[in-house]
This record gives sequence, C-alpha cells and structure tokens, in this order.
Amino acid sequence: MSTAAKPKRHPVVAASSGVKAGAKSGKAAKPAKPGIREQGAQATRDGILRAATKIFAKHGYDGGSVGQISTAAQSYDRMIYYYFGSKEGLYIEVLEDIYRRMNEAESKLTLDVAEPVEALKAVIRFVLNYYRKHPEFITLLNTENLHKGRHIAKSLRAKDYSSPAIAVIGQILISGTTQKLFRADLQARDVYLLIASMGYFYLSNRYTLSAFLGENLETPDALAHWEAFVMDAVLRTVTAQ
Repeated sequence: MSTAAKPKRHPVVAASSGVKAGAKSGKAAKPAKPGIREQGAQATRDGILRAATKIFAKHGYDGGSVGQISTAAQSYDRMIYYYFGSKEGLYIEVLEDIYRRMNEAESKLTLDVAEPVEALKAVIRFVLNYYRKHPEFITLLNTENLHKGRHIAKSLRAKDYSSPAIAVIGQILISGTTQKLFRADLQARDVYLLIASMGYFYLSNRYTLSAFLGENLETPDALAHWEAFVMDAVLRTVTAQ
C-alpha cells in the first residue's frame, strides 16, 4: 500500500505579535523546562501506539500498514521505526498494551476476599463488561490467534499480564475454601479460563451467533441474561457440594 501524504510543517509564530520564533524581542526567551523533550517524545510514542491499536484492530496485522498508522497518529513513518524498531515490534507492543490496560482496570476493583462469593461475582462482572466496552481487545486477540500467536510469543512481558488476574482469583478461592463454601480441588487457572472463555466466546462470535440463533445477542436484556448465566455456571462449578 502507498503511504498517505504527511501534513506540511508550518513555521512557529508568536501568538500576538506575528513575529517568527527566534526573532529578537525586548525580553529574553525563557529556557525550556527540564523534561519537556522527554514529555514530547513520550506523547509521540503514545500517539503512535493508540493509532496502531485502532488500525490493527480494524485491518488486522497484515492489512494495517506503517503508512496508515503514521498518518492516523499525525506522525511520520520514521518515528515508528525509531520508537518500535519495526511494524512487528509495534504490533507486539500493541498486544502488550491491551493486556496492561486490562490489568490496570482490574487492579482498581475493590474486592473483599472475606466475602468470596461476592468477590467472584465482581470479577466475573468486570471481565464481561471489559470485553463488551473494549471490542478492540477481542478483535486484536482474534487476529493474533489467526497468526497462531507467533507475535505475542516474542513478547518478554506476556506472561506477566495473566499473573495478577489469576492471583486475585486464587485469593478468592482460598477464602472460599477456608470458609467451606468452595471446593478444595480447584485451580485458579481453571476458574480464570472458565470466566474468560464464557465472556470471550459470546462476544467474539456475537454476529454469527445472532444470525444462527435468530436473536440479537447485544441487546441489554441479552447481555444481562448471559452475565447472570455465567455467574450461575461459575458458582455452581466452584461451590462445595
């Protein structure tokens, strides 16, 4: 694909006088504040990452080009190579970033593990709602699974992003087991996969399932029904007999 034309740079002009920057004036120019350059670099990098997330979510890894991303970020192709090394390097950071953002959102949950049933419900509600509110998360993971995970496998941080979620569920299960509410033979990993798969499958396949079942799975009532069903299924699975 051809690269879209980049916006032309314009000379910086003083706000009130119309004098070009660098011209002499009665007052000495103030020195730049420390860290301004670093802040600008980080803003550029963050802008590219946001643009890449949208482009890769819309067009996939193969369909999303460096030119499309730099244009969407109002930047330049060379900046992508400067900050990320390559298109693949950028894509890997996009995948890492979507996991990181989900972890950050989950860390803000207020959970009382002393009430394990309610805590587990809160985790389920969070996961389902997060998938629903961040469709790019599902789309990007679908794309990476089509590539058999070959890009995320090169990430040095991928495993770090599943650990906090599993650790939280582990604490909830320990509390529930101690109170003789939950089974003692459960693994946090399995409960995590149960919750994630039930939420992920429903939303990643919502269009084909809606056509197949003859009903819109995205209506508020349908989503509320599925959330209640998932909670019931998970609690039935973990509850001590």
